Amino acid sequence: MNDNTPKKKQALASNENDQGSSKRNKVNDDENVDVDKKRMMQKFEGAIISNPNITFDDVVGLEQAKTTLREAVILPVKFPKLFTGQRKPWAGILLYGPPGTGKSYLAKAIATECKSTFISVTSSDLLSKWLGEAEKNVRSLFELSRERQPCIIFVDEVDALCGQRNDTESESSRRVKTEFLVQMQGVGTDNSGVLVLAATNIPWALDSAIRRRFEKRIYIPLPGVNERAAMFKTHMGVNTCHTIKDNEWMQLAQRSEHYSGADIGVVCREALLRPIRRLSASTHFKRVQNPEHDGPRELWLACSPGDSAAQSLTLEKISPDELCEPPVTMSDMLAALATQQSTVSENELGKYQQFTQQFGQEGL
Repeated sequence: MNDNTPKKKQALASNENDQGSSKRNKVNDDENVDVDKKRMMQKFEGAIISNPNITFDDVVGLEQAKTTLREAVILPVKFPKLFTGQRKPWAGILLYGPPGTGKSYLAKAIATECKSTFISVTSSDLLSKWLGEAEKNVRSLFELSRERQPCIIFVDEVDALCGQRNDTESESSRRVKTEFLVQMQGVGTDNSGVLVLAATNIPWALDSAIRRRFEKRIYIPLPGVNERAAMFKTHMGVNTCHTIKDNEWMQLAQRSEHYSGADIGVVCREALLRPIRRLSASTHFKRVQNPEHDGPRELWLACSPGDSAAQSLTLEKISPDELCEPPVTMSDMLAALATQQSTVSENELGKYQQFTQQFGQEGL
């Protein structure tokens, strides 16, 4: 009997040590989970956009898309009593169309006009090379959005995150899609007050289950001729020195069929640089009267060597405040237009039209 007593005490002590060790391990595990969650939350806190200073008025055309987005985003926030019972706001909206048509621009306009939290992420913010990290990122993103509701999650290039399933994709990619589906569906959670807004240039590449989660699918097409004319004028800027007449904006628009807003922006940037190149290549300048009241009385204007007032001079030798800015001309615009082709092919436009007929809605 006495021989067994020390063994019993030793066993009890060992058991207590094991229990204490288990408790400490559990505490450490909980602390690690909290640290990971806090770190991920902080990561997405940085993705919150407060005020991009872009409104729907800054978006040229796309009236149907703007109307739908106002209905889905702004009205439920401003008049929540109108969206109760069976009348519920959309929980998922997909903006799709050719690149450079203003999908991300529309999202920024929403961030400005709505009074809810706006979290903007791309696939690179969510995907990770570490096993299980991407699913945690998706989960943390939605957890943060529920804490900050009303909240809008904007996922740019959603096709990179939720492409079609196939036999060659990795297990990690499948788990990310599954987690995204679970979070969008709100299984076991309250997703009221959370809107998922996504953009893609290749909607046909989306996983069909993901596509169904986006109840509203809006086609953001290439701009029409009137929109293109307005875009040329906008990209040129109100303070830019130019000699382009009002009717010439429409001529430029008619010559730029199938150009996106981004294509037109590139054309205008190229045209703006052409007068600078002429200045750099100029070998003769002449003195002209300064039209402005402030500054020097006379300025240096680039001219041909045959001009009677021409003086042999290079740009580097002229004082910056004495240089006369050359205007952008229609010739500059046409030359720039000739160097920039449309980035969208007829074949691609046909695919967008086919997808819209099957699954989408026109945003014009």
